[in-house]
Amino acid sequence: MYNSVNENSSFDKNIPELDMAQLQKILRERTQQRPLSENITILGCGYVGSALANYWQERGHFVTGTTTSWQRVVPLSELLSQVVLIKGDDADAVQSLIQGQDTVVVSVAPTSSQAADEDSYSTTYLSTAKNLVKALEQTPTLKQIIYLSSCSVYGDRQENWVDENSTIVPQDHRSQVLYETEQILMQANKENQRVCIFRLGGIYGPGRELINMYGGLAGMILPGKGDRVINWTHLDDIVEAIEFARLKELEGIYNLVDDSQLTVKEQIERVCLQYNLPPVRWDNFSLSIQRKSLRVSNQKLKAAGYQLVHPQLVV
Repeated sequence: MYNSVNENSSFDKNIPELDMAQLQKILRERTQQRPLSENITILGCGYVGSALANYWQERGHFVTGTTTSWQRVVPLSELLSQVVLIKGDDADAVQSLIQGQDTVVVSVAPTSSQAADEDSYSTTYLSTAKNLVKALEQTPTLKQIIYLSSCSVYGDRQENWVDENSTIVPQDHRSQVLYETEQILMQANKENQRVCIFRLGGIYGPGRELINMYGGLAGMILPGKGDRVINWTHLDDIVEAIEFARLKELEGIYNLVDDSQLTVKEQIERVCLQYNLPPVRWDNFSLSIQRKSLRVSNQKLKAAGYQLVHPQLVV
């Protein structure tokens, strides 16, 4: 494979200078490409992890996925090269799991019952991160760790903008745990072993369409003004951004949300209009339950070269 073009090469010297420059760029990129097939582990094959596993399996990678449930082993076996039943607080199992891997994606999440229990929630994230970082000391060949975090770490900003440089002040236990997990994993970042963290908005996509979330509200009178801003991330963009990060070997923290920046009222209006449902009315004199409202910037990820698959909310 050629990696340069010089005056002795057999290329036609009458090719315009711009085309020659483009050709040189293509040749350089080809020599820098990652192997066509890699060993990839996905810690946590739920909604996102399963979609990611399917994406990489179809592209010829050897994908190992983990689950904590026996009931998930058989269905996951249809998507993955290998399924491992494991819990993140098992240090020896984590150590064994990542041996010989090129990339590890951390997409863990507690079950609905565990999420309500603070200790279980902490164990799911913090124990997994600590054991993974410890295991990495014995796995120098692993190229990259990609962790899926959440924009909830920013807390309530009263509709103001935040970016990756904004001060983090978690307002609840879950957000605190997610932020601590980020900090633990970033300790493993070094020149030949990159750590990339994506802070996601609300996740939606096939099987999690907005009609299922908002459709039941059609025709109702809701308290408040509906002026809370919710940032969303489509499943397609999570998968594509992770692949982008893997190929580009991104490191650091990136917000992964779309461009829409719509209020709850605007989102529900779009759903009702799309599905010809009666509109929601808002009672401005009734107080709604205060929840986080913020506008999350995605400019850093765009500047790195990523183009959103769904820049606007899909209803």
